[in-house]
Amino acid sequence: MQNLYTFMSLSQTTPAILILADGTVFNGTAFGKTGTATGEICFNTGMTGYQEVFTDPSYYGQVLIMNNVHIGNYGVKAADVESDSVKVKAVIGRNLEDKYSRFMADASLQDYFEAQGVVAIDGIDTRALVAHIRTQGAMNCIISSAITDVEELKKLLNEVPSMDGLELASTVSTKEPYFLGDEKSELRIAVLDFGIKKNILTCLVERGAYVKVHNAKTSFEELEQFQPHGYFISNGPGDPAPMDYAIKTVKQILAADKPLFGICLGHQLLALANDIPTFKMHHGHRGLNHPVKNIISGKSEITTQNHGFGVDPKAVRANDNVEITHVNLNDDSIEGIRIKDKKAFSVQYHPEATPGPHDSRYLFDEFISLVRSN
Repeated sequence: MQNLYTFMSLSQTTPAILILADGTVFNGTAFGKTGTATGEICFNTGMTGYQEVFTDPSYYGQVLIMNNVHIGNYGVKAADVESDSVKVKAVIGRNLEDKYSRFMADASLQDYFEAQGVVAIDGIDTRALVAHIRTQGAMNCIISSAITDVEELKKLLNEVPSMDGLELASTVSTKEPYFLGDEKSELRIAVLDFGIKKNILTCLVERGAYVKVHNAKTSFEELEQFQPHGYFISNGPGDPAPMDYAIKTVKQILAADKPLFGICLGHQLLALANDIPTFKMHHGHRGLNHPVKNIISGKSEITTQNHGFGVDPKAVRANDNVEITHVNLNDDSIEGIRIKDKKAFSVQYHPEATPGPHDSRYLFDEFISLVRSN
């Protein structure tokens, strides 16, 4: 039986519709570009940093619910981005604001979405919607302000591929290599870009690294031509399991005994390279306030997270060559691992934390120290 939730905004008049794969329908009003967008629905619990979230390449292929209200109230600024464009497929909000108050802002969220071609829906009861996703799990959805026929939209929705088994990292990766930092630095880091955030690179460069950012499918032999002292395996969208090309490269880096640090998707690829499978989570972790315990230090960290896949906890614990370094204090999921006989470690969360708290930036210091000691 089809459920119907309706919450109309007084400030918007053009109707828009959201349909979930399970048949649930939400009515709202149009925001951003008039059009139709599809993807896997997910939600972010952060109260700030919306522009950084929208431009995070790890969100590619997803329709994002912003749990917090009044998204857009401080406008947008050209510098507040994690990539060269908005990466979310569409946005869902309770109060998406076209008016803003910040003297440093360049434009309104409405103008930004129109310029970036982003379809959004406003006036949605996001509490009811998030409660539904938390119960039923992540699923595909469709948003439209151009088509209002429910049956026509359902047909379009049926054609959207599942995120499970979908390789997306190579789509958002850089097409050409590029460099950042001081080329005279004695510390060279080769970065495999599966959808890297700008501020991850900033964290490496600020610590004295000269980095070369490579396309996702760059071979190990080509990576070695840079003569790197260490390797960084980036975050990115989609399912890591079908990324055979990347798993092979990570195995080659490990075989060469080079220092390696992986974040998010990079964490999952390091696990897969050590015969630890990954799995699709019920609804994932996305937000700025996820508590994680560092098992080695005994300290807790408040972390920024954005992932819909995880590493198999039973397989990790059964692998004698892998040490668990971090766990999630909400659900005990694996948040960090270290390979015992290699100079390689990874975390599931985002220590660069833009947006978010900087509790975990020490991990970049540990990586640089590991590279310097090699």
